[in-house]
Amino acid sequence: MKWERMPLGPIETNCYIVWNEGNKNEALIIDPGGDANKLSQWIESNTIQPIAILLTHTHFDHIGAVDDIRKKYSIPVYVHKEEEHWLNNPEMNGSAKYPMIPDLFVNKADKIIAGEKKMTIGSFTFEVLETPGHSPGSISFYFEEASIVFSGDALFLGSIGRTDLFGGNHQQLLHSIHNKLLPLPEETKVASGHGNLTTIAREMDSNPFLNGF
Repeated sequence: MKWERMPLGPIETNCYIVWNEGNKNEALIIDPGGDANKLSQWIESNTIQPIAILLTHTHFDHIGAVDDIRKKYSIPVYVHKEEEHWLNNPEMNGSAKYPMIPDLFVNKADKIIAGEKKMTIGSFTFEVLETPGHSPGSISFYFEEASIVFSGDALFLGSIGRTDLFGGNHQQLLHSIHNKLLPLPEETKVASGHGNLTTIAREMDSNPFLNGF
């Protein structure tokens, strides 16, 4: 399995493209936050074949290119049930909060994720971890064989997600990190919604927001 990080959209949210070379370059697109043309040009130039869009959560900076990419490649969008109504609600997805951001209305998701589970989409098998706190429906995607977790805005290099947006809960976020992410193998790479890559071991050792929980 290969993956690529591509900062997109108004605040350079990390979109991730995950693909399998041995299976017709099947790809999952995680959090296409904007710049649909830039993303599709990369996909075309690398002969990638998207088969689904996965959303870690539905804040505006993670969903800006969802409809364009979904339409272009005729692929389904997956979202957690707690946020299935956020996509077309600017108050919930946060776009109404910022005057410089147009109110964002995204069509409803095609597939609803309910509960923690192992999922198989095409040639990919991964685990869905419920990691609420940054938002009620925040989830992380753990690919055990590749030793990587796509954590959305739950856990960052040296930081954690903000909880002052609609539905945020600081204690819930800390609980999610300590009970769902930190128990992963220490060598697991953490691919966050913003910023650079880190590891579970590094955040256990040095993340100042996790001390004393």
